[in-house]
Amino acid sequence: MTRGSRPHGRSGRRPRALAPLLAAVLTAVLTLGACSGGGDGGPDGAGQSADTGVAEGDIVVASGRDVTGKGGIRQKLIDQWNRQQEEKGSGPRARLVELPGSADQQRSQLLGALQSGGAEYDVVNLDVTWVPEFADAGLVEPLPEWLLDDDVIPSVAATARWAGKVYSVPFNSDVGLLFYRRDYLKKAGVTDTELGKGTDWATVQRLIGTVGDTGRSAVDGYEKGWTTQLAPYEGLTVNGIEALASAGEGLSLTDGAGRYTGSEDALEAGIAELRDRTKAPYTLGDANSSGEAESLGDFADGRTAFLRHWPYAYGTLHQTLTGEQLGVAPLPGRAVLGGQNLAVTKASKRGPAAQELIRFLTGQDSERCLLDAGFAATRLSAYVNNGLTCRAAKAPAPATPNAESTDRMPRDEHGRPKYARDTLLPALQDAVQRPRTPLYGAFTQTFTTELRRLYTDKPPSDARLARELHARLKSALPHT
Repeated sequence: MTRGSRPHGRSGRRPRALAPLLAAVLTAVLTLGACSGGGDGGPDGAGQSADTGVAEGDIVVASGRDVTGKGGIRQKLIDQWNRQQEEKGSGPRARLVELPGSADQQRSQLLGALQSGGAEYDVVNLDVTWVPEFADAGLVEPLPEWLLDDDVIPSVAATARWAGKVYSVPFNSDVGLLFYRRDYLKKAGVTDTELGKGTDWATVQRLIGTVGDTGRSAVDGYEKGWTTQLAPYEGLTVNGIEALASAGEGLSLTDGAGRYTGSEDALEAGIAELRDRTKAPYTLGDANSSGEAESLGDFADGRTAFLRHWPYAYGTLHQTLTGEQLGVAPLPGRAVLGGQNLAVTKASKRGPAAQELIRFLTGQDSERCLLDAGFAATRLSAYVNNGLTCRAAKAPAPATPNAESTDRMPRDEHGRPKYARDTLLPALQDAVQRPRTPLYGAFTQTFTTELRRLYTDKPPSDARLARELHARLKSALPHT
């Protein structure tokens, strides 16, 4: 997931007792951290520098926190690689180093370490928005074309290149989705609770109105129609880009060289779309200070009927909600693509071996394992090849024959998450990228700062905000 730094607290949130549902979900979310990484390194050594406990010749993989938890699927795949190397009796082992802090802090750590040569990282797991920056700075090596084959979903594969070269390989993807409470819709008299690709924002707003007529009396704890991530961090950037892309088909704010190509008219249309999506009658007030954990908790606590979130929420929410209660659909309009890609550092002395490790970690078996664990896989085969199973890192069986599995995620007859083929895959194929530029940090800071003005006591008009945002983006980025 790909969201940048996260807010520190919730000013203005009214005190309320935590329901068991919210407590369970918040425990999971705070344990997992942000989808793009977060949290401190644990006692097993995660977050230590690369020269701590690394044997000579090891391939060191630096990454943010795994959303599947401590000892999660990424570590299992590394362990499987190491077992294969041991069985062969040759070849370098790999070690996963989890970086502490928010995604912005991880980016700073990686930049500092690679620019100074202070850490012996061979492979780095980069947010998709960082690839142009690291490639342009000469911190990662161009990779052979064979690492990016036709099985990789085309929209996802596009995140791997910069300036006509392959600099990374998609490891796990991400895309905005719409989660909703089927039970709330049924209580409001809605008979068809199967929302699909044809669902637009007008339909969502109509359903919000329907639930609102009965929600506060029929549903305990219900307050407003939906929530999302509008705090001043990458979540607001993502919501803004989704509104811009939905308002203007094919809108791109940068060209292939990372130069700003936006216009006041396009920005004004996108700002109007964002304002309409997040106006007070529909949107939970706390969304204005929400990141991923907060918005997920508010939805799980029953405060809203709809939620914009990322694929990992599917597994998390199903730990406490049933399939009769929870639904998921593609986000109306256009959704933003996220995820992380693996790249080989310029400083690595184990380049060929690092490439082979990347081929293993992004291969068909590994991608199926990532999908089964709750990530969005990057390969088409993970979604459509019914003969493909997760052999590289099987989930452990219950401790005793009568033990209850902790996996409550609905699955299809082939063991994939039930929504993967018909909902997640089409959403990934139709997703849009955030602006691609080596100066993405400057872009997102400018974009977020300006959009936050929509949620002040005296917001500017759409035309004024578009005019001033356009001017500031032209100052922050090279432009045509």
